[in-house]
Amino acid sequence: MAKNKKSKPYQNSRKLPQRFLQQAILKLFRKKNTKYYSPKTIVQKLGVKNSIDSAESALTSLLKKDMILMDNSGRYGINPEIKRRPDLKTKNLYNGRIDIISNGAGFVIVEGLDQDVYIPKRYVSGALHGDNVRIEASKYHADRRPEGKVVNIIKRNRSSFIGLFREQKRYAYVYVDDGKVKLEVKVFPKYYESAEDGAAVVVEVYDFGEDKHNQVLGKIKATINQYDRNDYEMNAILLANGFDIEFPDDVINEANQLNEDITQQDIDERKDLRELDVFTIDPADAKDFDDALSYVINDKGDIEIGVHIADVTHFVKAGSILDKEAYSRSTSVYLVDRVCPMLPERISNELCSLRPNEDKFAFTAIFTLDQEYKIKHQWFGKTLIHSKRRFTYKEAQEVIDSGTGDYAEELRAMNKIAKHCKKLRFQNGSIDFESDEVRFLLDQNMKPVSVKKKVRGDSHKLVEEFMLLANRRTAKYVAKKSRNRIPNVYRIHDTPDPERLATLASLALEFGIRLNVDTPNNISQSLNYLTQNIENEGLKGILRPMAIRSMAKAVYSTDNIGHYGLGFQYYTHFTSPIRRYSDVLVHRILFRNLEGEYRIKSSELEEQCLHISEQERSATNAERESVKYKQVEYLSQLIGKELQGSIRNIIYKGMFVELMESQADGFIRFDDFDEPFDIDSSQIKAKGKRSGMVLIIGDSVLIKVLSADLDKKQVEFSFVSKLDG
Repeated sequence: MAKNKKSKPYQNSRKLPQRFLQQAILKLFRKKNTKYYSPKTIVQKLGVKNSIDSAESALTSLLKKDMILMDNSGRYGINPEIKRRPDLKTKNLYNGRIDIISNGAGFVIVEGLDQDVYIPKRYVSGALHGDNVRIEASKYHADRRPEGKVVNIIKRNRSSFIGLFREQKRYAYVYVDDGKVKLEVKVFPKYYESAEDGAAVVVEVYDFGEDKHNQVLGKIKATINQYDRNDYEMNAILLANGFDIEFPDDVINEANQLNEDITQQDIDERKDLRELDVFTIDPADAKDFDDALSYVINDKGDIEIGVHIADVTHFVKAGSILDKEAYSRSTSVYLVDRVCPMLPERISNELCSLRPNEDKFAFTAIFTLDQEYKIKHQWFGKTLIHSKRRFTYKEAQEVIDSGTGDYAEELRAMNKIAKHCKKLRFQNGSIDFESDEVRFLLDQNMKPVSVKKKVRGDSHKLVEEFMLLANRRTAKYVAKKSRNRIPNVYRIHDTPDPERLATLASLALEFGIRLNVDTPNNISQSLNYLTQNIENEGLKGILRPMAIRSMAKAVYSTDNIGHYGLGFQYYTHFTSPIRRYSDVLVHRILFRNLEGEYRIKSSELEEQCLHISEQERSATNAERESVKYKQVEYLSQLIGKELQGSIRNIIYKGMFVELMESQADGFIRFDDFDEPFDIDSSQIKAKGKRSGMVLIIGDSVLIKVLSADLDKKQVEFSFVSKLDG
């Protein structure tokens, strides 16, 4: 029988990712364009395994895109504007995020299209980099790039910008130009009383001039020291990714008014664990200690592992000014030289931080294990704890290695259990994507003096395994609480993209490495092989990032499809509420369900999940930009120095090389060689036409640093020699 090339993913009667579920719903509605259905009926008619909550999330997304309507009885049907056309794409309206490039034009990433939609500068229509927009695109042709225009700005990515303040007679302007955003913001005198002409300022735009006029209006929030290049750049990175560098006054005031006293009512309502030997393990420079551990052998000879998490919800009440600000930010952002916290320091570093020798409010998970490390019992509840010891990772590692020091017996026993948990996790399909990270040593002016790869020892992995355990078990508890599923925040991770996996497998085969990507289990085994068994560090440095890119992005959702990368059926984030709003939501849901049964509206929770996921992506981007800036700044001090690296990519103009210690990458132009090069069609290798020298991706090379451009964050190298073979 001939293969049906038009078969759809949702025809396999399985649980669908959200985008495919939305497509399936639209197809159903178009077939019955006068019918309205309940979410339960929709799931039944589609014959899929998604939950009712999952269908409601998909319907909520379609409502926001104006593709469907909801009647008074809570049933759904096609939007009349949509049903008049047989296919949504005939009008070519899409929603997406716009990325502005240096010439002012943009690209919009659209699900369902193989290519991004190009938006010429004249059709950007006031959209700024990162904004969520609705576009009208030209008809899609596989052989050429689709183009379009912005027809509506759905949501601004940010409202605060850094610019140059220029005062005039009756008002002032702030000129913003950060390479991605160009704005002239008009500011009236009442909004710039303390600003001086020529100063670098943070301006908050309160009117983008979209409705009545073309003038962009704003007010000055802060003055930036433009002569401190590092401070200026780090603040610019935060603002460019949508994170305010200061908290509003009302947020600070509410935080300062919080009472830290422990009342008798608090003691009566909580399990008092202040006599328990609790300790924290964190980085040396950490101030927000949001998790602590304990280890005891009970009277029956069983092991009790306590995972104690800062009880942020004791202070941050739902709907409060603090809560709204935390939700808006959704995450702390960790740049190289600073933290932009989700909560004011009064909360993150003082009230909630599980500092040593202080009584603290906690939300605790206690797991009772037998001597074979199987969980016999678990308990969740609000507690009072008193940390007896604060370990840095280095200090804890020294105790584990030597067997001497504070809590040596407990740490070594917990390390043994953690290794057992990790072994089981990998046996059950967990994927090892432990990537190299760099650590900068900064001087008093925040200039990088040295840069090294971070070393993760057993102390790091010990904490990681017990946090994974708590996250997994709390997710499962809520999921199994009721036959009628309770909406919860899940950390989900879909299976890898088949096309990207095929590309990875083809590249690996070029190096004689055969990957089996036929089934999810084979995929996880193959990806672990890349991490654990390839001895060529240069080649591993190529294939591992490519493997990571083939994976779906982990996100937050009410639709629990499991976490493929970890191999968990149930997973959430419970252990870091000081720095992640997802965990705050999970604490509230879990606590309300410990005694009774509590449900939040699934569509409302899904909307929060989408926002938190977007903020997480923005934070990740900001953190990467700060690392990139410091890498370039570090190399700007090494012009003319020879350093070792490995070839990461080859294109027709040259090749990219990543340095061994700093992991900074730079470009070597083939024009700078004393001979021309032939580039293999696979772009895996290049061969010198006269010397016959072959350069292959993964090869170790010696380079010289030619230039480091801090404005463009780009580095150029020159080739010195090949180091292997």
